[in-house]
This record gives sequence, structure tokens and C-alpha cells, in this order.
Amino acid sequence: MAILVTGGLGYIGSHTVVELINNNFEVVIVDDLSNSEKFILHNIEEITGKRPIFYPFDLKRKELLHQVFDAHNIEGCINFAAFKAVGESQGKPIDYYENNLFSLINILQEFKERKISNFIFSSSCTVYGQADEMPIDENTPLKMPESVYGKTKQMGEEILKDFAKAYQSKICLLRYFNPIGAHPSSLLGELPIGVPNNLVPYVMQTAAGIREKLSVWGNDYPTEDGTAIRDYIYVVDLAKAHVAALKSLINKNSEETIIDVYNLGTGKGFSVLEVVQGFETANNVAVPYKICDRREGDITVAYANADKAEKELNWKSETSLEEALKTAWEWQKYLESRKK
Repeated sequence: MAILVTGGLGYIGSHTVVELINNNFEVVIVDDLSNSEKFILHNIEEITGKRPIFYPFDLKRKELLHQVFDAHNIEGCINFAAFKAVGESQGKPIDYYENNLFSLINILQEFKERKISNFIFSSSCTVYGQADEMPIDENTPLKMPESVYGKTKQMGEEILKDFAKAYQSKICLLRYFNPIGAHPSSLLGELPIGVPNNLVPYVMQTAAGIREKLSVWGNDYPTEDGTAIRDYIYVVDLAKAHVAALKSLINKNSEETIIDVYNLGTGKGFSVLEVVQGFETANNVAVPYKICDRREGDITVAYANADKAEKELNWKSETSLEEALKTAWEWQKYLESRKK
């Protein structure tokens, strides 16, 4: 019995693969390496002592995906495979729709034909748009997302709900807030290709001297210091939530449709400048920054109410912002050491 992890060499995917292996799941990874590198696979093996099965191809290639399902007895899937940059999605909408939705549909075609259940979808707090009230819980009304990326996640959720209802399947939508940090071994972390789109890798690279200054996108938001507020969740805590959600689905021996939805965050919001200052304090480094115009697609504030995940999955985020930012800096140092 194997779990298919698509995008399993990516940032959240690789950390989740480690947690799955630690929980004695057999893992099959499909990843086209568009947002990762092969050494991540070796590092997963170094951490866990097991090398997961890995297929390097694009999920839009149906015939290859079909062969993977033929070759392995797959009992569930955690789907991370997606383009994920909010800003970039605005300029490349068709690429985002094609990549994020076609890959999902191709996996679901295999699930449908083979009557497989237990599908976990990597969703996002972007599906709430700019919510009217904080914190955001699972009953917060969904709005039209501000970005194309968010729209692909919202559409993905709708596709999955229809799938679950039509084929009496068990699915789980995990809406996560902003994952940060790196594995405590410093062997896994976020690998931004080119200029980072996410805050913490940009902070890391600025502290390391790779970037001259951090671009802070807007300081005229209606917040205390004028910068946008997000809920930053440590990536290993987030990875553990995926295992808890998967076990919960597998244990529901139901012939009926199950659609679980969980918000995964810390319940606390931090502004961009608070993260910058936190990083400087945690790692005793300076992060020079400049204020730029707001970035299209960004919302003002988002933080989670994650009580439902704690109650039903017995999971909660346990790592402080500062601890998470320390691991991010250790990962940056590891990346630097690889170049030598």
C-alpha cells in the first residue's frame, strides 16, 4: 500500500515525505523538478534511512501517470504539484490554470477508474480572499481570490468536492497559511529558483548578501506598521498535519462521501516588518530592506483559527516564529556550503 506524493521533492512535499516515512508509509513521489533539485531525494534518504520511489515527469503526461498507478498499489494521494507564486500567477494565468488544474484532473481520472479514495489537497488560505473577520475559520465564506494562484486552489477544491460526491470518495482540503522554516537537520528547506517570491527566502538571501535589499511590497496597508500581516507556520508542523489528516481519512471506513476541510496555521498574525526583525534577532544578522509599491494579488491580513484541526486531528502548530526563522538561516548556510 503506497501513498502517491505529487510535488514530493518540493518545499512542503519533501518535509511531508519525511513524516510519512517516519510513520511507516510507503511513498511514491512524482515531481518534474521544476521547483526542486535531485539532491533533495538523497537528503530525504539521509534523514529517514529510506529512499522513496521517485518518478521525474510532468503530471500532465497522462500515459506516464497511468503506468505509475499500474506499477504500485496506491491507496491515497497527497497532491502538492502546483505552480505557487501569487505575483507570477497574475502575469501567467493560462500557465497556472493549465498546470494546477490539468495535473489534478489527471490524478483524479486514475482514482476514478481504479476506485481509489483518500485524497489530500494542498490548498491555501488564498481561497478566502480578503476575509471580513479575523481569525479565519473553516466556516469563513469563500470569496473570489485576489490572485490567479488563489483561483486555481479554489477551483481545485470545487473539482474535488464534485469528485467526492459523484464517486463516494474521501477527500481532505488543507488550507494552509504561510509555511516557513526548514528541517532541523538543515537538509531540507525552501529552494527558490531565481528571485524568491516568498518572504522568508527573500529575507534569507538578503541576509546572506545574495540580494542587495529585501523588497517590502507596500507599507500603506491599514495595519500597525503599514505592512501586510500573515500567519507563518513552521513547515515541519505543517508536514505532520498532512500525516494526521491522511490517517484520519484512512481510518474512516466509510462507503459515503467525506469532505474534510482544515485550516492549518498558528492562530497568530505577524507583519512583514515583524518577520524581518524576528529574523534579525533570531540569527543576529542584518536584513536591509526597501519599501516598494504593493504587489497585485496581495491581501492585507490573514491569520487562522486552527481549532478544528486540533480537535479532530489532535494536531497543532508548536514552533515559534523565532525558532522557525532560526532553521531557515541554518538551511541558507547549508545551501552556501554546497556551493563550496
